Amino acid sequence: MDSELIELLKAGTPEGLAELRHRFGPLIRYVVEGILQDRRDAEECVNDVYMRLWSAAGTLDPGRPLKPFVIAVARNAAVSRLRARAPEEGELTEGIPGGSTPEDELLRRERLEELKSALGRLSPSDRQLIYRKYYYRQSIPQMAAELGLTERSVEGRLYRLRRRLRDLLGGDEGGR
Repeated sequence: MDSELIELLKAGTPEGLAELRHRFGPLIRYVVEGILQDRRDAEECVNDVYMRLWSAAGTLDPGRPLKPFVIAVARNAAVSRLRARAPEEGELTEGIPGGSTPEDELLRRERLEELKSALGRLSPSDRQLIYRKYYYRQSIPQMAAELGLTERSVEGRLYRLRRRLRDLLGGDEGGR
């Protein structure tokens, strides 16, 4: 089914865009609106996501699932728009050095691999919480409502998870 949609997008047909909106519109809105609280910003960003997906159609592999790519494009577009307005702390990769020199880039990649490994050692529900907060940038009230938890329990779990990740990453170096 994804391969048919990808072929329609590659062909540049209006049907391809209509099918993209039908199949992935709610998911794109969910990701974007979770990051951008302003409705007008979110609406513009959703349109940007469709344009980015339309533009990237030629690079898509019909043999691979489309959903992860759509999520990544939506998330990156929303975070870019958010950063353009005001930089915010709390990025999942905070504390990982930038890549101004080859050595810095190597350190950044190594630290990122360590973070991925540490996240892999968490339970799926704990990993989901971390990703909701730091990747999708969801608010505590939104996470609590969607997960059927109290805000206080979400805050407590996130606190304990940050401490656990800090321990898994070797203490206070680079951890919060």
